[in-house]
Amino acid sequence: MAIALSHGGATIYSSPMPSKEVLVGTREGVVAIARQTSDSEWRVANRAITDKHISAIIREPESGLMFAGAFHGSVHASADDGKTWEPRDNGLSQSNVYSLAAQRVNGRVRLFVGTEPAHLFVSDDLGLHWTELPALRSVPSVPKWNFPAPPHIGHVKHINFDPENPATIYASIEVGGLLRSTDGGEHWEEFPSLYEDVHRLMIHPSDPKFLYAVTGRGLYVGPDSGTRWDQWTKREDEVGGYPDGFVFRPSDPKVMFMTAAHDAPGTWRTTHFAGARISRSTDGGRTWQILRNGLPDRLQASIEAFCLEEAGGSCSIFAATTSGEVFSSEDLGEHWKKIISGLPPISKAGHYRNLVAA
Repeated sequence: MAIALSHGGATIYSSPMPSKEVLVGTREGVVAIARQTSDSEWRVANRAITDKHISAIIREPESGLMFAGAFHGSVHASADDGKTWEPRDNGLSQSNVYSLAAQRVNGRVRLFVGTEPAHLFVSDDLGLHWTELPALRSVPSVPKWNFPAPPHIGHVKHINFDPENPATIYASIEVGGLLRSTDGGEHWEEFPSLYEDVHRLMIHPSDPKFLYAVTGRGLYVGPDSGTRWDQWTKREDEVGGYPDGFVFRPSDPKVMFMTAAHDAPGTWRTTHFAGARISRSTDGGRTWQILRNGLPDRLQASIEAFCLEEAGGSCSIFAATTSGEVFSSEDLGEHWKKIISGLPPISKAGHYRNLVAA
């Protein structure tokens, strides 16, 4: 069974055994990298939908289907572990897909798609038909939603769900803020005290009232369902001022990993340097250690896809960059190895262009 490594898709996996295949969402489609055994080298095993810039990949475990979203390329589904794909976008009125997510509600699978402009769509038949949840755009802040880069339009960057109450949905709007619905998307509320550039919202698996908001100004925590927000990392911190990737170990969620660039993407246009780092926390995010063994002190590229797979007693972490490299650690971040290079850019929209000197 393959796992996926993409910007706006699934990031945490619990598997019966370590996966030997990873589907990577790239500028030129879905690239499958694979290895025969845990001691063998990773190699490119397949390339598919190479005319699409892939933003998000998820696996729906009940059906076994894989779904891929693409920037300006809609949604596609695969029934053969990513070897071949077919469009599934009937009713999807916005084709610029940024995020994908799936959940089970009352015994059925619901799929969600987030787009730019920021709209949210849902499907109850595995993507054959899509319906918009229009209430997302009824909150007061909608006229202020934007994005620094042209065309300056906000998008739904990340979608997540309360693990104990599937009717509670969180949508991270970049740039616009964090939104929450407690009735399956019929009504939404905002968190006006939280910094508005929200990259993703992670939820403590055993305490869903404890929220982690990864933003363009650092990591914030909401210890009481977001009634207040405390800033735990800041722009000037050595772990990096512009965090994005964020995962935890399912069996021990106080062990967390975070990726961050040195500064916001706007600076990359002149420096062509992201200065990305990976850090680890063993106390639930209060303190962080920069991980270096096998990693450059600061990567020139940006880490734009990040995932963790726990399988039995093992735990593997994968990080993919705008320069087409994938790094991995199999010992909770103590040691890292570049497992493959030469892939097309793994990039949120046009970030990779900012890191290439003219």
